[in-house]
Amino acid sequence: MLLLNIDHVPGSEIEALGIVKGTVVQSKNFGKDFMAGMKTLVGGEITGYTEMLVEARQIATKRMVDEAEALGADAIINIRFGSSSVMQGAAEVIAYGTAVKLKKTF
Repeated sequence: MLLLNIDHVPGSEIEALGIVKGTVVQSKNFGKDFMAGMKTLVGGEITGYTEMLVEARQIATKRMVDEAEALGADAIINIRFGSSSVMQGAAEVIAYGTAVKLKKTF
């Protein structure tokens, strides 16, 4: 599956199949959440949350690709990611884009 964050596939004609998305709400365990709180006292990257968001983006992207494959898509264009905090220590991540079928050009 070709994934692009531009609105076309260079050198190809496309047929839009529709919007596809994947979403996940991810949280860290209490121990890591406690250590993250301690890290805010001294500053620096909170690696537990970085890892959580990387994993959440991967899951959301996979779910988006699965939805596109179910439509028979060859690619997803104009991909975007969004995130929001749904509660302390948990974040929602969404990946969305337009599923397209590549047309052969002669």
